[in-house]
Amino acid sequence: MALELPALPYAYDALGPYMSKETLEFHHDKHHQAYVTNGNNLLKDSPLASSSIEEICKKAFADKNAGLINNVGQHYNHIHFWKWMKPNGGGKKIPASLQKAIDSDLGGYDKMRADFVQAGLTQFGSGWAWIAVKDGKLVISKTPNGENPLMHGASPILGVDVWEHSYYIDYRNLRQKYLEAFVDNLVNWDYVAEMHAKA
Repeated sequence: MALELPALPYAYDALGPYMSKETLEFHHDKHHQAYVTNGNNLLKDSPLASSSIEEICKKAFADKNAGLINNVGQHYNHIHFWKWMKPNGGGKKIPASLQKAIDSDLGGYDKMRADFVQAGLTQFGSGWAWIAVKDGKLVISKTPNGENPLMHGASPILGVDVWEHSYYIDYRNLRQKYLEAFVDNLVNWDYVAEMHAKA
Protein backbone atom coordinates (compact mmCIF):
# COMPACT_ATOMS: atom_id res chain seq x y z
CA MET A 1 0.00 0.00 0.00
CA ALA A 2 1.32 3.42 -0.92
CA LEU A 3 2.26 5.81 1.85
CA GLU A 4 0.01 8.86 2.03
CA LEU A 5 0.43 12.24 3.70
CA PRO A 6 -2.33 12.55 6.32
CA ALA A 7 -4.15 15.83 6.76
CA LEU A 8 -3.35 17.70 9.97
CA PRO A 9 -6.02 17.07 12.64
CA TYR A 10 -6.26 20.85 13.30
CA ALA A 11 -5.77 24.15 11.44
CA TYR A 12 -2.20 25.29 10.66
CA ASP A 13 -2.52 28.13 13.17
CA ALA A 14 -4.21 26.05 15.93
CA LEU A 15 -1.06 25.31 17.95
CA GLY A 16 0.11 28.91 18.33
CA PRO A 17 1.91 30.46 20.05
CA TYR A 18 3.81 27.24 20.87
CA MET A 19 4.11 26.01 17.29
CA SER A 20 3.55 28.52 14.51
CA LYS A 21 1.56 28.25 11.29
CA GLU A 22 4.84 28.70 9.39
CA THR A 23 6.48 25.78 11.21
CA LEU A 24 3.50 23.49 10.57
CA GLU A 25 3.31 24.45 6.89
CA PHE A 26 6.99 23.69 6.37
CA HIS A 27 7.09 20.64 8.61
CA HIS A 28 3.90 18.96 7.35
CA ASP A 29 3.68 20.11 3.73
CA LYS A 30 7.39 19.99 2.85
CA HIS A 31 9.27 17.68 5.24
CA HIS A 32 6.62 15.03 5.89
CA GLN A 33 5.62 15.08 2.21
CA ALA A 34 9.27 14.41 1.28
CA TYR A 35 9.37 11.30 3.52
CA VAL A 36 6.18 10.03 1.87
CA THR A 37 7.53 10.65 -1.65
CA ASN A 38 10.95 9.12 -0.92
CA GLY A 39 9.42 6.22 1.00
CA ASN A 40 7.10 5.37 -1.88
CA ASN A 41 10.00 5.49 -4.35
CA LEU A 42 12.06 3.17 -2.14
CA LEU A 43 9.15 0.74 -1.63
CA LYS A 44 8.22 0.55 -5.31
CA ASP A 45 8.56 -3.07 -6.53
CA SER A 46 9.89 -4.06 -3.09
CA PRO A 47 8.53 -7.19 -1.35
CA LEU A 48 7.85 -4.89 1.62
CA ALA A 49 5.44 -2.73 -0.38
CA SER A 50 2.40 -4.65 0.87
CA SER A 51 3.52 -4.79 4.53
CA SER A 52 2.13 -2.58 7.29
CA ILE A 53 4.10 0.54 8.10
CA GLU A 54 5.01 -0.96 11.51
CA GLU A 55 6.39 -4.10 9.84
CA ILE A 56 8.36 -2.03 7.31
CA CYS A 57 9.95 -0.06 10.20
CA LYS A 58 11.03 -3.24 12.01
CA LYS A 59 12.27 -5.00 8.88
CA ALA A 60 14.13 -1.94 7.59
CA PHE A 61 15.98 -1.68 10.90
CA ALA A 62 16.78 -5.41 11.02
CA ASP A 63 18.12 -5.16 7.44
CA LYS A 64 20.03 -1.92 8.20
CA ASN A 65 18.21 -0.27 5.29
CA ALA A 66 19.02 3.38 6.03
CA GLY A 67 16.78 4.77 3.28
CA LEU A 68 13.69 3.03 4.61
CA ILE A 69 14.60 3.64 8.27
CA ASN A 70 14.80 7.36 7.65
CA ASN A 71 11.87 7.80 5.25
CA VAL A 72 9.29 5.20 6.32
CA GLY A 73 10.44 5.56 9.94
CA GLN A 74 9.92 9.32 9.72
CA HIS A 75 6.54 8.83 8.03
CA TYR A 76 5.40 6.60 10.90
CA ASN A 77 6.79 9.03 13.48
CA HIS A 78 5.03 12.00 11.90
CA ILE A 79 1.64 10.30 11.41
CA HIS A 80 1.57 10.06 15.20
CA PHE A 81 3.42 13.32 15.94
CA TRP A 82 0.54 15.37 14.50
CA LYS A 83 -1.94 13.42 16.65
CA TRP A 84 0.27 13.68 19.73
CA MET A 85 -0.46 17.41 19.75
CA LYS A 86 -3.65 19.41 20.13
CA PRO A 87 -4.63 22.98 20.94
CA ASN A 88 -4.75 23.56 24.73
CA GLY A 89 -3.02 20.25 25.37
CA GLY A 90 -0.20 19.31 27.68
CA GLY A 91 0.18 19.76 31.40
CA LYS A 92 -1.21 17.41 34.02
CA LYS A 93 -4.65 16.69 32.48
CA ILE A 94 -3.79 13.01 32.03
CA PRO A 95 -6.31 10.12 31.85
CA ALA A 96 -6.23 8.06 35.06
CA SER A 97 -4.93 4.76 33.63
CA LEU A 98 -2.01 6.54 31.97
CA GLN A 99 -1.31 8.64 35.08
CA LYS A 100 -1.13 5.43 37.11
CA ALA A 101 1.50 3.99 34.74
CA ILE A 102 3.48 7.27 34.80
CA ASP A 103 3.46 7.19 38.59
CA SER A 104 4.53 3.56 38.92
CA ASP A 105 6.98 3.31 35.99
CA LEU A 106 8.39 6.83 35.56
CA GLY A 107 8.31 8.24 39.10
CA GLY A 108 5.37 10.61 38.63
CA TYR A 109 4.57 13.55 36.36
CA ASP A 110 7.39 15.92 37.35
CA LYS A 111 10.10 13.29 37.00
CA MET A 112 8.60 12.06 33.71
CA ARG A 113 8.54 15.65 32.36
CA ALA A 114 12.16 16.30 33.41
CA ASP A 115 13.44 12.97 32.01
CA PHE A 116 11.52 13.34 28.73
CA VAL A 117 12.82 16.90 28.19
CA GLN A 118 16.33 15.68 29.09
CA ALA A 119 16.11 12.84 26.55
CA GLY A 120 15.18 15.33 23.82
CA LEU A 121 17.87 17.76 24.93
CA THR A 122 20.64 15.16 24.94
CA GLN A 123 19.75 13.57 21.58
CA PHE A 124 22.79 14.76 19.65
CA GLY A 125 21.87 16.08 16.21
CA SER A 126 18.54 15.06 14.70
CA GLY A 127 16.19 12.54 16.25
CA TRP A 128 13.35 11.95 18.67
CA ALA A 129 12.58 11.56 22.38
CA TRP A 130 10.03 8.93 23.37
CA ILE A 131 7.82 7.41 25.98
CA ALA A 132 7.26 3.79 24.99
CA VAL A 133 6.05 0.52 26.45
CA LYS A 134 8.78 -2.10 26.72
CA ASP A 135 8.26 -5.43 28.52
CA GLY A 136 4.98 -4.11 29.91
CA LYS A 137 6.48 -0.97 31.48
CA LEU A 138 6.78 2.67 30.39
CA VAL A 139 10.30 3.74 29.45
CA ILE A 140 11.79 7.03 28.26
CA SER A 141 14.30 6.84 25.41
CA LYS A 142 15.74 8.72 22.47
CA THR A 143 16.61 7.67 18.93
CA PRO A 144 18.69 9.24 16.14
CA ASN A 145 17.29 10.42 12.80
CA GLY A 146 14.19 8.47 11.72
CA GLU A 147 14.50 5.58 14.15
CA ASN A 148 11.65 4.82 16.55
CA PRO A 149 10.96 2.42 19.47
CA LEU A 150 9.33 -0.15 17.13
CA MET A 151 12.81 -0.78 15.76
CA HIS A 152 14.07 -1.44 19.31
CA GLY A 153 11.40 -3.87 20.46
CA ALA A 154 9.09 -1.32 22.12
CA SER A 155 5.73 0.34 21.38
CA PRO A 156 5.84 4.15 21.24
CA ILE A 157 3.03 6.04 22.97
CA LEU A 158 4.49 9.58 22.80
CA GLY A 159 7.27 11.07 20.70
CA VAL A 160 8.66 14.55 20.16
CA ASP A 161 10.57 15.54 17.05
CA VAL A 162 13.90 17.22 17.83
CA TRP A 163 14.99 17.75 14.23
CA GLU A 164 15.70 21.46 13.82
CA HIS A 165 12.88 21.89 11.30
CA SER A 166 10.47 21.09 14.13
CA TYR A 167 11.42 24.10 16.23
CA TYR A 168 13.99 26.39 14.62
CA ILE A 169 11.52 28.91 13.14
CA ASP A 170 9.85 29.39 16.54
CA TYR A 171 12.65 28.78 19.06
CA ARG A 172 15.91 29.15 17.09
CA ASN A 173 18.51 27.10 19.03
CA LEU A 174 16.48 26.93 22.28
CA ARG A 175 15.61 23.24 22.11
CA GLN A 176 14.85 23.00 25.83
CA LYS A 177 12.26 25.80 25.60
CA TYR A 178 10.57 23.98 22.70
CA LEU A 179 10.52 20.65 24.60
CA GLU A 180 9.05 22.27 27.70
CA ALA A 181 6.38 24.05 25.63
CA PHE A 182 5.55 20.71 23.96
CA VAL A 183 4.96 18.89 27.27
CA ASP A 184 3.28 21.82 29.02
CA ASN A 185 1.00 23.08 26.24
CA LEU A 186 0.72 20.71 23.27
CA VAL A 187 0.59 17.02 24.24
CA ASN A 188 -2.69 15.28 23.41
CA TRP A 189 -2.74 12.99 26.47
CA ASP A 190 -5.96 11.30 25.27
CA TYR A 191 -4.16 10.03 22.17
CA VAL A 192 -1.17 8.95 24.30
CA ALA A 193 -3.56 7.04 26.57
CA GLU A 194 -5.19 5.42 23.51
CA MET A 195 -1.79 4.19 22.27
CA HIS A 196 -0.90 3.06 25.81
CA ALA A 197 -4.08 0.97 25.99
CA LYS A 198 -3.19 -0.73 22.66
CA ALA A 199 0.43 -1.33 23.65
